[in-house]
Amino acid sequence: MSSSFLNYYRCPEEFAKFGHAQELGPTPGYFHFGKQITCFGRSAAPAAGMPNGNFPDVFPLTQARENEVMLPFDTDEILENLRKERYVGAEETLSFARQLVRKTYYVSRPFLSVGVRKHFQRFHLRERRNISFPAWPIDKTVDNLCAELMALSVRANGNRRIPFVWFWPNEYKGCVIVTHDVEHEEGRDFCGGLMDLDSRYGIKSSFQVIPEERYGVSDAFLEGIRGRGFEVNVHDLNHDGHLFDNRGLFLERAKKINEYGRKWRTEGFRTGGMYRNAEWTDAFEFDYDMSFPNAAHLEPQRGGCCTVMPYFAGNLVELPLTTTQDYSLFHILGKYSLDLWKEEMNCIASSNGLAAFIVHPDYVIERRARLVYENLLLYLSELCGAANLWQPLPRDVAHWWRERSRMSVERSGDTWKVAGPGSERARVAYAQIEDGRLTYHVENSSCRQFIA
Repeated sequence: MSSSFLNYYRCPEEFAKFGHAQELGPTPGYFHFGKQITCFGRSAAPAAGMPNGNFPDVFPLTQARENEVMLPFDTDEILENLRKERYVGAEETLSFARQLVRKTYYVSRPFLSVGVRKHFQRFHLRERRNISFPAWPIDKTVDNLCAELMALSVRANGNRRIPFVWFWPNEYKGCVIVTHDVEHEEGRDFCGGLMDLDSRYGIKSSFQVIPEERYGVSDAFLEGIRGRGFEVNVHDLNHDGHLFDNRGLFLERAKKINEYGRKWRTEGFRTGGMYRNAEWTDAFEFDYDMSFPNAAHLEPQRGGCCTVMPYFAGNLVELPLTTTQDYSLFHILGKYSLDLWKEEMNCIASSNGLAAFIVHPDYVIERRARLVYENLLLYLSELCGAANLWQPLPRDVAHWWRERSRMSVERSGDTWKVAGPGSERARVAYAQIEDGRLTYHVENSSCRQFIA
């Protein structure tokens, strides 16, 4: 049984039988599973050390034994490696020179205009253009691998359709969340105007607030956000880029961050600059985290969790960032249109995923950027209605995902039903093969999705 696959679909255990017959190599590396899916980990075939080389396709080594699928790799290991970015490896370890550059940048940052900063960032990101894995702007390796495993399981079970707990409540076909990271005093002062904009289009969002050094944070400011139906979260400690420099410093800061979480009665957290360490998240005492990008080509720290679905990182529900940040769109890519955001939305929706946006109040004060953001709000409000997408606060997504993780699909006579607390909002879905492709059908609903 694969616990990662089971947690992804919440299907009965009898349909999550995966094993590996061949001996796996001792060293993790890159390999293909079919033509389109790149994996990282140990496999039954020699793997490649870099993602841009020619590496083996291990799919032909897959076997079926009655209703069990025998794979040339360990499913849990591969999915964990992707979500925890273990494929990045030692090549991303910062040299002394790069640490000095980053420290100098953050010391100087308060005195640098956006126009100056973007040139530093464009220079820093030039090397990322040739990264072949993860895919940019969206990487769905985890989702595609899970879908391929589901297709194999359907075939191994005589092409019987497999029931699972649908990804979202009340037959929603996908999910959209809007978040605002407040970086400077000017952004803090524009939060009221941003809430006015969001409310005009029926969007409720969260505001991630920096506790120390950047600007003053009053109780009245926080209550003003909550009182209007928006959400407050903790955003780093002081956003200086050094949260993960060493374990000792991290633990000291994590303790303070947790104290602010309790003081502010917040449920969520996001690091500054999307810096992260998947092995250290157990130190945070929040319900959920939003610090992991899907594909981090435009972030200071490369990598990406390679999924458009929430997942568990220890005790935390992880809500990955699955779209390009407004700052990156405007100031690194130099684009002031919805084209990229729409492309990302289409890609995420095709897998019934979570579209998570970061729009900083600091960077939509200027009229040109604000108009783009207003167009995004109009687009999202219309799309959510037309495509039946859920648009909750981030905390509601985390609550649902935690609730769903405790649900199960059980037999009820000749049919299946969802059992567990909160199951009144849940729906049974079925995975089956149609015309050679995996399809999802939600029971008693028109919701139907094809997976290539």
